[in-house]
Amino acid sequence: MDGKICCFTGHRPEKLIITEEQMRERLESAVVQAVCDGFTTYLSGMAKGTDLVAAEIVLRLRESDPRLKLVCAMPFEGFGHHWPDGWAERMRRVLENADGVHYVSKTYSPAVFQQRNRWMVDHSECVIAVFTGVRGGTKNTLDYARRKGVECIIIDGK
Repeated sequence: MDGKICCFTGHRPEKLIITEEQMRERLESAVVQAVCDGFTTYLSGMAKGTDLVAAEIVLRLRESDPRLKLVCAMPFEGFGHHWPDGWAERMRRVLENADGVHYVSKTYSPAVFQQRNRWMVDHSECVIAVFTGVRGGTKNTLDYARRKGVECIIIDGK
């Protein structure tokens, strides 16, 4: 992975209070600022909601800035292929257009999501998070990033 690296974390759609469009606008603003700050490689955990929307933003911005790269950090092979409401199709399109895919595990286990999140933080200098303040994977990822001294940019998900 080249250049400065930034990863994303955030809630799934059902845990957010803001709309997807509001999240997209806030995320895009943060990504544009990160690009201005020299970040060129982005890691997405590919979960529904924040992760996928952020990946879509990076791919769209890459059309006018070929320096940008997207690496999809998948928790396990087959993750997300069963999602309803168009999410599986959105994920498929992102994976097809990504610059790389990293699988944390070949198979599911309860630990793979935390392992994926730690892998992303361990390979990043910055985390962009959509966060409402509630306990869960996003909070755990932010806490881990702070312990590691990784910069955290928080977007209010409320």
